[in-house]
Amino acid sequence: MHPGYKSRAVLRYWVVSTLLSIGCIEEGSVGSATYVGGNTCVGCHQDESEAWRGSHHDLAMQVPSEETVLGDFSGVTFEYYGRSSTFFRRDGAFFVRTQGEDGELNDYRISYTFGASPLQQYLIQFPGGRLQALGVAWDARPRSEGGQRWFHLYPDGDVSPEHPLHWTGPEQRWNSRCAECHSTHLRKNYDPETDRYSTTWSDLDVSCEACHGPGSSHVDWARSSSRETDPEAGAVGLVVDLADRDGGVWALAPGARIAARTPARTARPELSVCAPCHSRRQLIAEEDPTGGSPFNTLRPALLDEGLYHSDGQIQGEVYVLGSFLQSAMYASGVTCSDCHDPHSARLRASGNALCSTCHTAEAYDAPAHHYHEQGSAGAQCVSCHMPEQTYMGIDPRRDHSIRVPRPDLSVTLGVPNACTQCHGDRPPQWAADAVARWYGGDRLPHYGELLARGRQGAPSAGRELAELATDPSQPGIVRATALDLLGAYPAPAAEVVGQALLDPDPLVRFGAVRASEAIPVEQRFGLVYRALEDSTKLVRTEAASVLASVPRALMPRLDLLDRVTSEYVDAQLIHADRPEAHLNLGILHAGRGDLEGAQRALENALRVDSTFVPAFVNLADLLGAQGREAEGERLLREAVDRSGGDGAARHALGLSLVRQGRTNEAITEFRAATLADPQNARFAYVYGVALHSGGQVEAAIEFLEETLGEHPFDLAILTALLSFNRDAGDLLEAIRYAEMWVDLAPDDPGAARELADLRARSGG
Repeated sequence: MHPGYKSRAVLRYWVVSTLLSIGCIEEGSVGSATYVGGNTCVGCHQDESEAWRGSHHDLAMQVPSEETVLGDFSGVTFEYYGRSSTFFRRDGAFFVRTQGEDGELNDYRISYTFGASPLQQYLIQFPGGRLQALGVAWDARPRSEGGQRWFHLYPDGDVSPEHPLHWTGPEQRWNSRCAECHSTHLRKNYDPETDRYSTTWSDLDVSCEACHGPGSSHVDWARSSSRETDPEAGAVGLVVDLADRDGGVWALAPGARIAARTPARTARPELSVCAPCHSRRQLIAEEDPTGGSPFNTLRPALLDEGLYHSDGQIQGEVYVLGSFLQSAMYASGVTCSDCHDPHSARLRASGNALCSTCHTAEAYDAPAHHYHEQGSAGAQCVSCHMPEQTYMGIDPRRDHSIRVPRPDLSVTLGVPNACTQCHGDRPPQWAADAVARWYGGDRLPHYGELLARGRQGAPSAGRELAELATDPSQPGIVRATALDLLGAYPAPAAEVVGQALLDPDPLVRFGAVRASEAIPVEQRFGLVYRALEDSTKLVRTEAASVLASVPRALMPRLDLLDRVTSEYVDAQLIHADRPEAHLNLGILHAGRGDLEGAQRALENALRVDSTFVPAFVNLADLLGAQGREAEGERLLREAVDRSGGDGAARHALGLSLVRQGRTNEAITEFRAATLADPQNARFAYVYGVALHSGGQVEAAIEFLEETLGEHPFDLAILTALLSFNRDAGDLLEAIRYAEMWVDLAPDDPGAARELADLRARSGG
């Protein structure tokens, strides 16, 4: 499954017959070329076809049969939280009897198999053209490895029909969450008016044209008698030309231990082909027939908290791109097929032999380098440089940042490290000491230290993030993440954003556009307007979204803004079956002053998902801004009910009650919000302020003191405590908080003034 849709922003909160009716085969086209189907390629490309046959790409999705179904459908029953799923055969077809969306046991026919190794899922057809992925999957590993069994993908919680992850819900819908990466030339074809899908493909699996583009022009070239003299023969009629045509080779210079490519790689067409599926991302275009930048088709996740550890190691299910972009391999010009055969998807060599094609075995595949017994697990390059993280219960995937182990960062930041991942009985300090003995005690500064401080909201981190963002020696995705974090600080320096907008890396320019949202509107316009003409769709559409709130009178070329805004709208409508897309459109309309359009978009979001809290919250804000606070309150109470007491819904309801002068009721909601989301510092701060406003001074101070211990860099909480203690006459306690403020923000003149004033009032 492909999670990854995330809305750009919210106004207040951050919160994405079977064969014929679902997947009728369509020829399709891109430009003048059309899709001809993978079977057309076999006649001339037998070796490549043979390598591809049986690969993960070939087996990505199949029609159920004796050969393709791996699970045990002999009448076996799997139990999950007191509910049973029975897998059986009937009339030559495969069925499961399991709990459906109505909570009752029903018989469902298996429509397709999905994947093959290390697990296989099963898709079931529902009305409206939906295909849903069953939550119980087959462990296809050998029995000796614990496989050949049914298991639930969410074993640690009861995923009932009301749960958002239940197999019948939108999060498990093949059409919107999985389909585009398991079939060729997939078109979702969702109709929001009827809430129906008419999804089509050219090949059921990931076939030749998924990577090479529509093949009709290539077939014409191959059949042409004049092809040898064709001036376009270099591209052989392919829409996407993946061949290295610069004659580049990887070779060792005399005395070198690592190979270098000559000439240096300047184009990365493979990345554009592989990245849209092997990444955590949101599509912004269904296809890029040019094979150009991957960021013409996708909006990638940056190194966001919850997806990546602060040092960039994988945490959530992020696939490969975000990791690989951090690596020294990527910076040196390595691309996917240097390690992976593109047709079989297998590694080009086994074990350390793969790495030794570029890194000399004498220098690196030796105990003097890895300090482990030769041939042991610890002596494998990937054990140290590409540790595994297991997803979907049984699927271990390697971190492609190919990093040097840093157990010292585990000590200071709490991030994992490859050493104690293997030596689970040892603490990180033990590993850090061993690395210091082997390689010396000096460790280079790491961007993870700065990103961690930015995530924590350390006041001094703003300056550090600005320096990281403008450091060309750092990976582009790291610099983009620094810029994104910088946007949370007061008015990031315009010169930092302006410099980043001129960077050659589109990800850095993307991060700069996002950071510009914290800059005042008039100044933002002057910086970001030129990004509307950026060569990369990711950058220019993001620019259109952040310029939506700029007065149109300031725009010298409204036609340019409107054209790129239309691109942004089209990118959202690709995901019209996701509430986040309509939320983004609501934000866009609101920014442009189109309140009716904003309301329609937010109501559409709730039609798609009646439990989507951000749409409720933003719609209630919109109504409140029009003097319709009572209507907004009713919406927010509905959001609380539908979401089971979501913290953001509770918090927004509390704010609505405050605006209506109902402080005591608001305090109840603010408290409920902090209980529902105890890690949210903003919710805690507002609750503390509300307690104080309601006359509960001691309770407010006690609560915020406890909260400050959990969020030591939160200046809002700290200064509230300062103010509350000062007003209560406890000047010594107020001075203590003022001193903390000065320590956290030494460049803030307000902190120094407050401390001096308090000391003067206390008599020194």
